[in-house]
Amino acid sequence: MGILNVTPDSFSDGGLWSDPARALDHARSMVADGADLVDVGGESTRPGSARITAEEEWSRIGEAVEALAAEGILVSVDTVHAGTARRAAEVGAALVNDVSGGRADPGMPAAMAASGCACIIQHWRGFPGSPQEDFAYADVVADVCAELLAQVDSVVAAGVDPARIAVDPGLGFSLLHDQSWALVDSVESLVGLGYPVVVGASRKRFLALRGGDDPGWDRDRATAEITRRAARAGVWAVRVHDVAGSARAVREAATGKEQA
Repeated sequence: MGILNVTPDSFSDGGLWSDPARALDHARSMVADGADLVDVGGESTRPGSARITAEEEWSRIGEAVEALAAEGILVSVDTVHAGTARRAAEVGAALVNDVSGGRADPGMPAAMAASGCACIIQHWRGFPGSPQEDFAYADVVADVCAELLAQVDSVVAAGVDPARIAVDPGLGFSLLHDQSWALVDSVESLVGLGYPVVVGASRKRFLALRGGDDPGWDRDRATAEITRRAARAGVWAVRVHDVAGSARAVREAATGKEQA
């Protein structure tokens, strides 16, 4: 999944793709680099970011979603707003990627059910930096798996087809750095839940906990290494900024050989 942030304030690339023409060119470039789908987002969820309305979100992403879908590119929409999910589905989006897993907007589960889209349910306790964020776990892997399944049950009860659901552990969301790494190290447990798994580690701060003192270390290389591990474990998708590096890592995982 190539990340297209049409936002002014995302942590890694906020403001780079706000111009519609540049956003479309970047999306096409990611597809050329090996992205199987493009995940379009209009609202940052970094700590301290401002919440926006569904109308403002759609004004940022609507043109890109419609244009990319019209070109035959698989589009995922990164949104917590039911209204955005509905409008995206109407113009051809294939997936709804809700980082709140259907919890931030009470109307989202019904919107997912009506959309006909595949749905990515992320583990969720609250927006980063909000009072609802909670880092207490008895066993972080077991607890995240159990809470994810409870979120899945909630959207299924609202009418979402289980066959259209993928799950995401939400690395960096209500997780300390070592807790995010515990989930990476136990990704097979997530795959064992029986749903396609999405991993979103790209450029996140927890990556620096391992290898950050290495002079050759950078966040994209660290992300690609997690992609390689995820591919070997049977993860369905990785959500990344640097598509070329992760596409190469997937090929390496498939062949068992490093590529030049």
